[in-house]
Amino acid sequence: MAAQAAPVASTCPAGLPADTRCLAGTDTEGAHYLIAVPPAWSGVLVLHAHGGPELGAPKAERTAEDLQRWAVMVKAGYAWAGSTYHQGGVAVRSAAEDTERLRRIFVQYVAKPQLTILHGQSWGASVAAKAAEMYAGTGQPRPAYDAVLLTSGVLGGGTRSYDFRLDLRVLYQSLCGNHPAPSEAQYPLWMGLPPGATLTRPELARRVDECLGLKLPAVQRSAEQQARVQTIVKVIRIPERSILSHLNWGTWHFQDIVQRRTGGANPFGNVGARYVGSADDAAVNEGVLRYRADPVAVRRFGDDTDLTGRIGVPVLTVHGVNDPTAFVELDSAFLETMKAAGTSERLVQTFTDDNEHSYLSHPVYPTLVEALLKWVTEGVKPTAEGIAGRCPQLEARFGAGCRFLPGYRPAPLAERVTARERP
Repeated sequence: MAAQAAPVASTCPAGLPADTRCLAGTDTEGAHYLIAVPPAWSGVLVLHAHGGPELGAPKAERTAEDLQRWAVMVKAGYAWAGSTYHQGGVAVRSAAEDTERLRRIFVQYVAKPQLTILHGQSWGASVAAKAAEMYAGTGQPRPAYDAVLLTSGVLGGGTRSYDFRLDLRVLYQSLCGNHPAPSEAQYPLWMGLPPGATLTRPELARRVDECLGLKLPAVQRSAEQQARVQTIVKVIRIPERSILSHLNWGTWHFQDIVQRRTGGANPFGNVGARYVGSADDAAVNEGVLRYRADPVAVRRFGDDTDLTGRIGVPVLTVHGVNDPTAFVELDSAFLETMKAAGTSERLVQTFTDDNEHSYLSHPVYPTLVEALLKWVTEGVKPTAEGIAGRCPQLEARFGAGCRFLPGYRPAPLAERVTARERP
């Protein structure tokens, strides 16, 4: 990696401990970053890979938002560093490289940490897992990271994690017929949007509300609107509060993937999918559009976003069991990936009784980092039961919010997302 300029002193965002030292900069690729070092630093660095992904050019304020959200890491005595990544869009390997570049900046200009924990949140969990494969993989004599923490992770790989968003697009279009509208040029829905499209998020929200009435209480919707909402909820298996968000991702993120990552070819298919759960499954399956994925596009997309599981350091995950954004069943897929790689003994998975995605609760994250550090330094592999028991002991310091479910095991991803033919 190219030589980097030194970061400069920066004003810390609100919510950090007094006398925290913050440093900011922009690396040679154009990624903005922010570093925070608490006054009584433990010597542990938490290197953060953020979720999203964001679209468009990176914005420096994103790092301040991330640091504020994860201020509990600094309050726990850990240094924190986060990058915006140098490009927007669904580019996992590139984001992993940006994250590693920031670690090297920290080592060169701040200090060499005693231990480095790589933390990935949401889509950033796939970035962190990819970075761990690249820089702390099996057989590497000097791994860049000592352990990995993956929270609310999108861990099924791009070629499987996004299938249900194509399902949502085709089902929504069969029910509502306004995305695209009849007056607009028609295009294959796997494309997200065609090149040059001018559709805005407010306009899509207006169309969705017109068809589904999502802004209204269920009792105030028309019978037709409520029936459509229930069909989507039962067939796609998402809560109604996340329908619009997933449609957004299945629109603009799909557009990014197809136009910038697969050369215009189709990485998503639903041939062979049999949709169930509606009041009339036969009508649903007859009415939806069908698309066959292009094998070259799938392979190209998978090379960037799918995981191998070849991680050579301890990995700890946490996921809310009712996560409305990233299905908890994605953790089952990740376990199978690590089993196939022969690395599952390095994986411990935990689950919480939460229905949120972006942040679970303050005591959860210090509990998990503490368990990882004990695993690395003492060789004591954590258990879900032990973590659940330890968390309440940290509530006095970090606040209430321990809802671990040590006996929970998620179902296979295939039980949540409709099976289909794959190239």
